[in-house]
Amino acid sequence: MSLEHIQHPVKGDIILNVTKGHFATGHSHINHYIDVTRQKFCLSEARKVALALAREYKLNTLIDTILCLDGTEVIASCMASEMTKAGYMNINQNQDMNVLTPERTVGSQLIFRENTAPMVTGKNVLILMASVSTGYTAKSAIETIAYYGGRAVGIASIFATVESIEGLPVVSLCNPNDLPGYTSYDAQSCPLCRAGKKLDALVNSFGYSKL
Repeated sequence: MSLEHIQHPVKGDIILNVTKGHFATGHSHINHYIDVTRQKFCLSEARKVALALAREYKLNTLIDTILCLDGTEVIASCMASEMTKAGYMNINQNQDMNVLTPERTVGSQLIFRENTAPMVTGKNVLILMASVSTGYTAKSAIETIAYYGGRAVGIASIFATVESIEGLPVVSLCNPNDLPGYTSYDAQSCPLCRAGKKLDALVNSFGYSKL
């Protein structure tokens, strides 16, 4: 599969690698695969994403913990550093901020152990994801935070197809309007499958595997 480079029209210094085809995620079928590998693991790219997302929260959102999903720990660390800098523009200035990754059980349930649960209990938690499409994973994170006595204050991501989940705003750097023709289907009603088009790859937060 060849990758087509698309430059986000607003965040012009952030470049996403996008491939068109027929892909299966854990909860849907999509016709664009968005590769955010560099944004997650390359420090310079992660910092660009972090600065862009941090601007949306630093003025008005108290955050104690950033909950990392989809391998977004590098971005979260850069965001925490930016949002706790001294300065009148930072509501979290000079405060400590936790960067936390939940544990997943065999059934994909999110849990925290006794040593990490205090970073959620009674805390304001920002959920950070690489992408938000069906909202299934984000809803699970919201429920888990509430179960441990925390309060979810927002959802941030590189790409998102929705503007809110469970009443929480979703802040993203790009959306389907930036990817002409992007569509997501329920696996049971996918028109590409009905047309006999075979899957090109299985995709998840780790990447893609060709079929």
